[in-house]
Amino acid sequence: MTEPRANSVWPALVPLATHNDPGTQIVAASGTRLTFGDGTESLCGTSGLWNVNLGYGNEHIAEAVHEAMLRASYVSLFRYWSEDIEAAAAQLRDAAGPGRYARVLFTTSGGSANDAVMKLARHFAILDGQPARKTIVGLTGSYHGLTYGAHALSGDDLGQPLYGVDSRQIRHVTPNDLHELERLLSATGDRVAAVIVEPVLGSGAFPLNDEYVERLCALRDHHGFLLVADEVATGFGRTGQMFASESWPGSPDLLIASKGLTNGTQAAAAILVAERVTERFRGNESVFVHAETQAGTPVVGAAISATIDEFERSSVVDQARHLGRTLDAELDAIRAEYPSVLETRGLGNFRAVALADREGEPQREPTVLAGVRHSIRRAGAIVHPGPDGFQLVPALTYTDDDVQTLFAAVRSGLDEYDDALRG
Repeated sequence: MTEPRANSVWPALVPLATHNDPGTQIVAASGTRLTFGDGTESLCGTSGLWNVNLGYGNEHIAEAVHEAMLRASYVSLFRYWSEDIEAAAAQLRDAAGPGRYARVLFTTSGGSANDAVMKLARHFAILDGQPARKTIVGLTGSYHGLTYGAHALSGDDLGQPLYGVDSRQIRHVTPNDLHELERLLSATGDRVAAVIVEPVLGSGAFPLNDEYVERLCALRDHHGFLLVADEVATGFGRTGQMFASESWPGSPDLLIASKGLTNGTQAAAAILVAERVTERFRGNESVFVHAETQAGTPVVGAAISATIDEFERSSVVDQARHLGRTLDAELDAIRAEYPSVLETRGLGNFRAVALADREGEPQREPTVLAGVRHSIRRAGAIVHPGPDGFQLVPALTYTDDDVQTLFAAVRSGLDEYDDALRG
């Protein structure tokens, strides 16, 4: 028997020794289904890596990208710009709420966007006559990416000391803990350039509560820092609104979008910038020094515009709200059915199922949690890892049959987990 050829790809976030399994090689993706190299097929319960809100293989986006590749395959944003990217920027501003944002910066990933945001906040502070504002505040347990600056901002333990990540001007506070936030700002508020938060923490689907967000907006007005909504995960309908921060009592100064921005078809991110920030850069010679070779090309612009067009044409946000209500009912049912389900969390179509161990405490053992996910996959669906269970991040275009398939697989996995706890 011929031995399989060793892989050439260096995979993300798994040991090299484990990367030669045809069961993890995706050979086709269509709608909400994935086909693997071992011949199996699964329902995708993760929207890719939370990117594919409209499902795989959207024809309108594919056609728009194809046309742009033939017409203007590449135009740099280094001193130039294209009609496509201007149209995309204007559509993004409208989609986020007319009048909220004045300009759009483009980068190639959520991580690089967070790097740019931290630089922009410090540059803004200098132009605002407050050069001492260097500190960036994030949340414990947050995830903002693994580029050098974003790696420092991410509030999970992701090997930062191993890579010499410089965290000296980064502070982290506990999500939804107002006392801790106020204590930090009372001591150092005049040195804080920005507070950067995910409306729902991606690692574990922990939403910020209304009281916390309201106070955070008030503290921004009092202390003068920039408030940044990292909506890489929550943007583009994921929580039942185009952007989760739409319902905040005050608009963020900066908003980051990425994953759903092009339905996962391009390496792209966008930073929507409020007038408060852009006015400091107008009428002077100051240039914001951040640029990326592949950012904001005509192809990216075409993909963004086509994605927004699809949201409007198919009323996808309305679909997302309906799907969110369906998930509410299904999650309530499994919480009542299974003693091992400690809690369910999240908003809209960004959910987590937390599991209990034998002592009734949160299940934290990685091999056990991986076993649950594998059981669910054997039953026909892929779910995303969570810190104490698993996460459900379905495409916003799920049908009722997709929902039934997903929760049938989840129940099968929970049955196996409960049997193991009893054994």
